[in-house]
Amino acid sequence: MATRLVQIHMKAADDEAVGHFWAQALGWGVSSEGPGVTNLEPVGFAYPDPTAVCIDVVHDPNPKTVKNRVHVDLATTSPAHQAELVERLRSLGATPIDVGQGDVPWTVLADPEGNEFCVLEPREIYGDTGPIAAVVVDCTDPRAMARFWDAAIDWTLHEVTDDHARLRSAKGVGPYLEFVRTPDVKTVKNRVHLDLRPYPGQEQAAEAARIRALGAVDVNIGQVDVPWTVFADPEGNEFCVLTPL
Repeated sequence: MATRLVQIHMKAADDEAVGHFWAQALGWGVSSEGPGVTNLEPVGFAYPDPTAVCIDVVHDPNPKTVKNRVHVDLATTSPAHQAELVERLRSLGATPIDVGQGDVPWTVLADPEGNEFCVLEPREIYGDTGPIAAVVVDCTDPRAMARFWDAAIDWTLHEVTDDHARLRSAKGVGPYLEFVRTPDVKTVKNRVHLDLRPYPGQEQAAEAARIRALGAVDVNIGQVDVPWTVFADPEGNEFCVLTPL
């Protein structure tokens, strides 16, 4: 097993504005690898490292039309911290939204371009994750998704039920990757997706072939002559296998 989750890729009409929102929300630093790309990672972070899943915000002029199937959950340490964080995020431009959550102890917000995320109530399991408690993927079959992703990346499967599955880096640090059962099915290309990266010394082509054999399918989302491979998982969620680093 030689591939790990290193970052999430988020589309935005204004990558700089959305990137700066998330940098302030998480207390992270901001950089750019080129026009139309805003990179976010913890200050002093040595990429890639399992203590954090970084965020790349990438310019895309197409508007958001449906609820994202991938979002982040933010961790809090106390009810007061949760309330303070929600207020601070709203002052940065986040807005409360209703995605059908009903009466729940967490708060659902949207960033300045409508990307949904949750500010969780304090939970012991997320006490050491850093600001991002989990990267959450909507799905219809958490068990099937857990089987695929447990084999695809070198993270450890911690829990799987009919409604929920949870993985985390084998080193026991950083955020969780979670799959949550929802009634909705995927209808459009995801505006937020996962990026995987093989370890140094591994061959990208070999890792791509291994993941393809697990059930991933090659997809064309408009990429032209790029060094990464674009796949879809068993429920059609796009993800990329980057070059080793």
